[in-house]
Amino acid sequence: MNKSISIKTPGKLMIAGEYAVLHPSQHLAVLAVDRFVYATIRKSTENGLTLSDFQLENMKFTIENKKVSIHTDNPRVSFVQKAMTLASTYLLEKGITISPFQLMIRSELDDKSGIKYGLGSSAAVVTSVITAMLKLFLPDEPSKDIIFKLAALSHVITQKNGSGADVAASTYGGILNYSSFQAEWLLEEYNKTPSVSSLVEKDWTYFSVEPLEIPDHIYFCVGWTGKAASTAELVDKVLQLKEERPNLFEEFLLNSKVAVGTFFAGLRKSDASLLFKGVKENRKALAKLGRDANVPIETPMLAKLCDLAEELGGAGKPSGAGGGDCGIAFMPSKEKAEQLLKVWEQNGIKPLTIRPNYSGASLEYK
Repeated sequence: MNKSISIKTPGKLMIAGEYAVLHPSQHLAVLAVDRFVYATIRKSTENGLTLSDFQLENMKFTIENKKVSIHTDNPRVSFVQKAMTLASTYLLEKGITISPFQLMIRSELDDKSGIKYGLGSSAAVVTSVITAMLKLFLPDEPSKDIIFKLAALSHVITQKNGSGADVAASTYGGILNYSSFQAEWLLEEYNKTPSVSSLVEKDWTYFSVEPLEIPDHIYFCVGWTGKAASTAELVDKVLQLKEERPNLFEEFLLNSKVAVGTFFAGLRKSDASLLFKGVKENRKALAKLGRDANVPIETPMLAKLCDLAEELGGAGKPSGAGGGDCGIAFMPSKEKAEQLLKVWEQNGIKPLTIRPNYSGASLEYK
């Protein structure tokens, strides 16, 4: 009765193809990283939810007409509430009885001082909630595809946009060749499909995911530039460029597609020079997009981070929307990678001890 299941779900870093992924059939490289959200779930005599990062302890919740209601006024539970509702809906549609349970969630994606590194905490939280509930109640092991689709749907319903790449990293793990389902398409399908279970079991237009690995002889580094960025604001300004100067935006999409294709070719062939070329081309495409849209995608600190990587024979670029937060670099040897971390530090860039995670949301019995 009291056996608990513990799930650890990785955060993410965007690697190549940012902004372009919001458009049909464009591909993005996203990496799951070894910073985790932990969810522990067990059957109980009454429902209770603890979100330890928000100091929200043992909140009561009810499930009525497939909807989860959490007894709190705190707006920060919205992502968790929607994820619990979708998991409940799916289970009830499958004819499964949901008995009372206790769910506890904690995150290590942000720094202990409260600094946010942009590792995708809401996506990892949603993925961990869905995984925990399906694992506890389904008679068989839930597939990664079902977990991803429920988590992506939950995320899109809550925030009304997004590519789902962060959810994919949290679900599948590894470095992924990902193309987005397109949020508008998914919301339309959700509104016209009679059941959640039929929506997650059908093919999703545009969506694809292919797990890959970073070759052993290429070293991956992450640096934090000391400034958190607002992704939503940056994306809005880029979309404004698309409306006002579509030719410049189309040029960016083409440049991004070529760069990302080169990067993936480097991964598949284990060819460092091709991989570095793809990263450098994507950096250039994003920097030009920033200039064209008049937004600081590559800030002076991110430019410094990338230039230092190139000077040591590697390649660097902003990760995600840019404007601050993290930059990434791929280096040709362990020595060059260690050298880079030192010069980053000398230039006010904080090296993060982050490694790839290849398992995705993984389940650990206690």
